[in-house]
Amino acid sequence: MQKYRDNQALLASRLKEGQPAGDNYVHCLPDGMPAMMMGMFPMEIFQRPEQINITQEAFNQTRRIYMNQKLPKWDEVDPSFYGASVGHWEGDTLVVRTIGFRDGLWLDTSGSTMSDAAKMTERIRRPNFGTLEIEVTVDDPKTYTRPWTVSMPQTIVLDTELIDEFCLENEKSSQRMNAK
Repeated sequence: MQKYRDNQALLASRLKEGQPAGDNYVHCLPDGMPAMMMGMFPMEIFQRPEQINITQEAFNQTRRIYMNQKLPKWDEVDPSFYGASVGHWEGDTLVVRTIGFRDGLWLDTSGSTMSDAAKMTERIRRPNFGTLEIEVTVDDPKTYTRPWTVSMPQTIVLDTELIDEFCLENEKSSQRMNAK
């Protein structure tokens, strides 16, 4: 795939190919990062001293954050939807650095993308009983002229369980996506 610094050019090329703008879910693809953390689907967070796992209800996907380790080198990472993440605590804030993303991940339904050169830093904290604050900084010199940051406050729903969610279970909408 050709590299674009202009997201509008990339969006136009994908729409011309018949791809809906940023709608990975219709094609049974995971959201990737940082969309996974935006709260469209419920998540469970499991914490152990050496690792934090975040499981999303959609596709039963699990993101792994390895604690207190060195970030791997670029050539040691197989590109993926969630990349390779390492974290550490700064007081009550979990700081997560991630590299190793698949090239061309959709970040939103507007067609914003991220390249395989992206580095992401998340700052996650729980300021009170029902809130999770997530701040994400994306540094992607192939796609954006400078790093950018977005805040994604989340509501915590306690004492619930994830349900089994499988892609294409009674899915009907993709048949109409490219209707002539």
